[in-house]
Amino acid sequence: MDTSAPARKTLGLSGLLCAWLLLAAATAMAGIVAPLTNAAHGTLTPAQATDFAQLALNGMDREFPHKPGVLFNSVDEVQRPQVLHPVFFGSYDWHSSVHGHWLLVRLLRRQPDLPLAGEIRRRLEPHFLRTNLAAEAAMFDRAGNKSFERMYGWAWGLRLAAELRAFDDPDARRWAENFAPLEQKLVALVKDYLPKLTYPVRTGVHPDTGFALAQILDYARCVGDAQLETLVKRRAMAFYGTDRDYPLAYEPSGEDFFSSGLNEADLMRRVLPRKDFARWLKAFWPSLRRGDTGAWGNPAEVSDLSDPKIVHLVGLNLSRAWTLQGIASALPPQDARRRELTKAAAAHAAAGLKYVFSGHYEGEHWLGTFAVYYLTGSGLDH
Repeated sequence: MDTSAPARKTLGLSGLLCAWLLLAAATAMAGIVAPLTNAAHGTLTPAQATDFAQLALNGMDREFPHKPGVLFNSVDEVQRPQVLHPVFFGSYDWHSSVHGHWLLVRLLRRQPDLPLAGEIRRRLEPHFLRTNLAAEAAMFDRAGNKSFERMYGWAWGLRLAAELRAFDDPDARRWAENFAPLEQKLVALVKDYLPKLTYPVRTGVHPDTGFALAQILDYARCVGDAQLETLVKRRAMAFYGTDRDYPLAYEPSGEDFFSSGLNEADLMRRVLPRKDFARWLKAFWPSLRRGDTGAWGNPAEVSDLSDPKIVHLVGLNLSRAWTLQGIASALPPQDARRRELTKAAAAHAAAGLKYVFSGHYEGEHWLGTFAVYYLTGSGLDH
């Protein structure tokens, strides 16, 4: 990133905008979530934040086990994870490492006096070196890797970029500038890919289009990228604008960590004006007006916390909680559907939060992020 005075001024203004939006979201969330769960769930205490931060720190520099996602074109390209990914080599896979970094930055920004704050800063510093982040960006230019982490990892990368920009802190401002090569690469990838995406990817795992577009739209608004915002909104309307009678009885599948339908609705509440969204939701989820939440009202059962796929269902309960809460937040206060949505969100949050700390790395390398996303009101924009 250009560190000239104009560039620093632009970064500062976008950072202030991000900070204002995220503060508004956090304030709104405090009023929405607290009544739904016990106080420990509704308010992230320093002790809880410390526990979540420790989960991320435990995996941050843990190189193995590692699940590679890159394409190797020859034996010469086969290298150990820390060489391939000088920043995001830990936490089992690239995207989990990215959102583990987001978790640490978000907690550090929200609770700067956290007992682990010094340790978090010390551990983040070498990971946010510009040369290392430039190397991460260059990975996408290797033959066959243009679609690496599309779009789940891209979305988390841009949410991390937005969090850094929103953080009014000397370290965070330097890290945000250093992050620019990867941030710019991800934005370019999104702008190149979305016009070519003819149909949305509807799935309960990583490639889901609805989740990614929601995160990217939040980023675009945070940094003031009007072109990206317009692109995402147009694609969202093309993909989902006329959806009716979503078959929620078909969810969940056995290894989902997302509800594709709820991700879609959580995106559309960002895209549409409130009145238009209320009407869209009536057509999309007609049974909700009768107080019938169907399959989306009951948390998923998790039979094996040590199974890396079955444990996805813990994440499903947490992501359902934040999407249900997000949908409720976009409806008028007098709308009776809010009551059913918040009730379902509370049930899902309780079911998910109790399994974040399981003692099994299969879940612990990533579930803390989903918990912090919900508990801190990430993604809410009032």
